[in-house]
Amino acid sequence: MAEITAKMVKDLRDRTGAGMMDCKKALAETGGDMEKAVDWLRSKGLAAAAKKASRTAAEGLVGVLVSGKRGAVLEVNSETDFVAKNEQFQAFVRGALAVAVDGGADVESILSSPMPGAAGTVADALTHNVATIGENQTLRRVELVDVGEGLIASYVHNAVADGLGKIGVLVVLESAAPAEVLADLGKQVALHIAWANPLVLLPEDVDPALLERERTVAEAKAAESGKPADIVARMVEGAVRKFASEQALMTQGFLGDNKVKVADLIAKAAKEAGTPISLKRFVRMQVGEGIEKAEQDFAAEVAAAVAGQA
Repeated sequence: MAEITAKMVKDLRDRTGAGMMDCKKALAETGGDMEKAVDWLRSKGLAAAAKKASRTAAEGLVGVLVSGKRGAVLEVNSETDFVAKNEQFQAFVRGALAVAVDGGADVESILSSPMPGAAGTVADALTHNVATIGENQTLRRVELVDVGEGLIASYVHNAVADGLGKIGVLVVLESAAPAEVLADLGKQVALHIAWANPLVLLPEDVDPALLERERTVAEAKAAESGKPADIVARMVEGAVRKFASEQALMTQGFLGDNKVKVADLIAKAAKEAGTPISLKRFVRMQVGEGIEKAEQDFAAEVAAAVAGQA
């Protein structure tokens, strides 16, 4: 019997997208013949993932999990929103979350880790899901947070199950205040973050390139005012400062109320608790953000099909 090497398994996995254990078994069953191994996987429906991998996966779920002083939020994509309601898909997201909060530093390390409650790795479980559910799926990204003294609050918007939904938020509050005080404050801030989608924590954290782009827009608008150059300059600076303030969590009006900033909300809670409360970090993750969805032209597809038959 031919020796099955790690390279052979990797090559077969690269060609088919099937799981590592499935590739190893296929090679063993076919005496190490690569082409026969490909056909063996196809016959078992395990090579389907390779063809599906080219399809855009922009739906899916964001999962959030807090365990003690550590929290994780990750996104797993699918091609259609229907899959997000699939219990097998949801179980995969929960398993990947458990791996992440237990120490998975990034997507690669999570994928290479053992899948809780299953044989093989998280990557193997994902490939199995693609083959059995019938849609391309990807573990796209993960963010981890931790806190020393304090609490990590979480919120899931448009939840389809506990900890799973379309928008996931984590808020890191550092303080000696009672847990119930921090939990209530954290929930309010997390709700605001889901709604307002701040880019950064403080105005000075806004990307300089983004500010420069906004400055260019403000200059073009101010130039049309016909006002003196010194007034135009002040108008531009004011517009840029306003823009930066609107993008930063701490200077945003809480849930749209410009009379109460998020920073004011935190300061009030700290005063009532009699101890400082510091919002150290936040994470907001939304399904599909940044993914360009392919626009399907049904008429063009039909025309192409007809032309192919002619």
